[in-house]
Amino acid sequence: MVDPAGLWVPLVTPFTSRDEVDLDALRRLATEVLDDGARGLVALGTTGEPTSLTPEERRAVVGVCAEVAAARGAGLMVAAGTNDTRSTLARHAALADVPGVTAALTVVPYYVRPTEAAVVAHLTHVADRSPVPLVVYNVPARTGRGLGATALLDLAAHPRIVGLKQATGALDLDTAAVLAAAPPDFAVLAGDDAFIAPTVLLGGRGAIAASAHVATDRFAALVADGLAGRATAVRDHHDALLPLVTALFAEPNPVVVKALLHATGRIATPDVRMPLAPASPAALERAAAAVGRAGTSGHRRTFADRDRQGVGLP
Repeated sequence: MVDPAGLWVPLVTPFTSRDEVDLDALRRLATEVLDDGARGLVALGTTGEPTSLTPEERRAVVGVCAEVAAARGAGLMVAAGTNDTRSTLARHAALADVPGVTAALTVVPYYVRPTEAAVVAHLTHVADRSPVPLVVYNVPARTGRGLGATALLDLAAHPRIVGLKQATGALDLDTAAVLAAAPPDFAVLAGDDAFIAPTVLLGGRGAIAASAHVATDRFAALVADGLAGRATAVRDHHDALLPLVTALFAEPNPVVVKALLHATGRIATPDVRMPLAPASPAALERAAAAVGRAGTSGHRRTFADRDRQGVGLP
């Protein structure tokens, strides 16, 4: 049985100045977040701009993530859900050829707004046929269709559905009900970075956190302390990290994350593909200030390091 507990980082897709996927930068990022305490990587999540990648680029991204995860003995999730069942099945079937995949991250079908019962039937159909277990991704703000506690607990009873990325924008009653009643071998993962602390203290098993591209060690400590029930330590981590989370999500994900990674020298460009637009200078400034307040002890370069080297913000 797969256990997806811990901190997972849904990696950005770096681009070169020629608008090509920067596989070398992706490889470095993947290695860095694992070295700083992440349990695993998520390839082709929302943060990775998968809808803007060609099929060849998608395969290359997955290949690099699989390579790094295998080298580090880490987990790998690959986002494989779409808004129709046939293409979702095809993308899951393709994971049989990817070595070391822990699970597929499978989003509730977006745009078409099927009924809740139809979504459960879709996810059950996929889970029955997928070569790897599923982690359901419930994100109603993006899909237009959310799943309530009853539906989520029905899915949690499926032997091939091992977890849930819950991103409802709040620690709501449905989330609380799932945390209270989910089977012990089903992992509820925080999908909203601002709610990692209460999720793990109420029985959640970890997080999939885009903010953890930076201060990875502090996010990993938050999850570890939450799993151990150390509430005071969790509160300290939460208080330190919340301004960073707020700053990184002040503009559409992943534009501020990419701007910050570029400003600290970790990726060559801050570029995103249209229809996204680059982060504003003000958003980058706020994120830079928040990194300093987060108190990270990881080995990544900070803005203070750049200042000492005479390198300012772009």
